[in-house]
Amino acid sequence: MSWASRRRTFYGFGTFLFLLVVIGGPVAYHFLTIPATCTDGKQNQGETAIDRGGPCPLLDPHALNPSSVMWARSFRVRDGVYNSVAYIQNPNDNAGVRSAPYRFSYYDADNILIGERTGTTYLMPGTITPVFEGAVDTGQRAVAHTQFEFTEPLTWERLQNTADVIEINDREISGVDTAPRITASARNGSVKDMQNIGFVAVVFDPAGNAFTASQTVLPSLPGGGSAPIVFTWPDPFNISLGSVDITPISAPIAPR
Repeated sequence: MSWASRRRTFYGFGTFLFLLVVIGGPVAYHFLTIPATCTDGKQNQGETAIDRGGPCPLLDPHALNPSSVMWARSFRVRDGVYNSVAYIQNPNDNAGVRSAPYRFSYYDADNILIGERTGTTYLMPGTITPVFEGAVDTGQRAVAHTQFEFTEPLTWERLQNTADVIEINDREISGVDTAPRITASARNGSVKDMQNIGFVAVVFDPAGNAFTASQTVLPSLPGGGSAPIVFTWPDPFNISLGSVDITPISAPIAPR
């Protein structure tokens, strides 16, 4: 190789090293030192799936205990009109769903679909979330079977159950043979005011079978305060009364 060729090679190699240091160095530093985030498209920082789990607000459903539909039933209010309830069990204390689209499907005794009702609910962490649909009109047809399903994949998040501070006290049942009425007192055990709290009452027979349900809503409940809640039915209970579940439902929030 001639001296001129060696010089050109030397200069070319020097230019390459210069560009590598001046340009490649900052680029490499940027990519090597950029902190991991929950939106970087990588499974890092203890995540159990890409950008899910670990310290991220979104959770990996495969790393959670599965939720389940415990039961779904419809209860006659009058001919052709029903109230429907589904009990959804979420065993994960710190995981919930903010928005869960669902569908109730109603079938007659011949297993023919006679109606549907869709809506959106949330799943509270670590407890049962009752999903209530009221005044379902089936066009005078009797509901024999009720099916409940979520219509979209659920997005699980790290959430806090806001309803667990609500206590239900002073339950009373009256008018069972005429116009049934259940009253109770809801107490907010936290110091923060709460808004739009739902309450679902489900009545069971002595064998533990649900035979009717109702829902009411408190627009507000001040911190440390109490308020009455009332559930009513137009017709008498024709089944012996066993027990009553009154479940407060409130949208879960991100932990602070």
